[in-house]
Amino acid sequence: MAWFKRKTKGIHTSTKEKKDTPEGLWHKTPTGKIIDTEELENNSFVSPEDGFHIRIGSQEYFNILFDDKFKELDKDIKSKDPLKFNDNKSYKQRAKDARKKTGLKDAIKVAVGKSIGEEVVIACMDFRFIGGSMGSVVGEKISRAIDIAIKKKIPLIIISKSGGARMMEGAISLMQMAKTSAKLAQLANNKLPYVSLCTDPTTGGTTASFAMLGDINISEPGALIAFAGPRVVKDTTGKDLPEGFQTSEFLLEHGFLDFISSRTEIKKKINLYFDLILNRPLRSI
Repeated sequence: MAWFKRKTKGIHTSTKEKKDTPEGLWHKTPTGKIIDTEELENNSFVSPEDGFHIRIGSQEYFNILFDDKFKELDKDIKSKDPLKFNDNKSYKQRAKDARKKTGLKDAIKVAVGKSIGEEVVIACMDFRFIGGSMGSVVGEKISRAIDIAIKKKIPLIIISKSGGARMMEGAISLMQMAKTSAKLAQLANNKLPYVSLCTDPTTGGTTASFAMLGDINISEPGALIAFAGPRVVKDTTGKDLPEGFQTSEFLLEHGFLDFISSRTEIKKKINLYFDLILNRPLRSI
């Protein structure tokens, strides 16, 4: 029985001195890979083990695509409650809670700065704010971003990450589809390039408008890109869907995308296309 008894007291740490491991030091991907968070950040939030792209927000995309400094535009615009929408919780309260939780004013941020030495405007959606839903603020900030691009004669990037139109704004939300499409036509008339980057997920009215109107439409690997989700499509049609249906790889194969790129290469590839379209000397990164 001595085998099962501790013969010496040894070294013990009192309960008061024991410390929990700080949260956020490690990240586990869906494939079960464990990655150090710092390593993940240094690799543009792409798992070096399996290439899995972690969902990130607008600030992280700005840090990846801009060289160093950038200026955020129209950062204080907030949505109103034109329909006085109220189900389980009022829209006004829901928006207030989202602002407090995320630190964002709405589901998109716009900034201007240099990318590989050349100025560019970037409008980036953020899924954390009410599912990246497209409301009047999203449409207005994209419109203003296009105005800045035209005024400064610089290219535009829109990064989509959206659950679709914001139901709490009803038809006003749907009107943003026409509004942003018309503004992009103005950009095209000024012969300025627009690259649309679709990330996971890009769905609903966002897909049906500005997300698919780029001179170059690109995506990250494995992103869900659709109008209606797979379950809705299956329930409506009553048919089984093809394997990988509505993934970026499926859309590339069927001609909806121009190319798919890892986030670690996206800055270089987007700027290569800008140089080619604008007939500028090719830059290296």
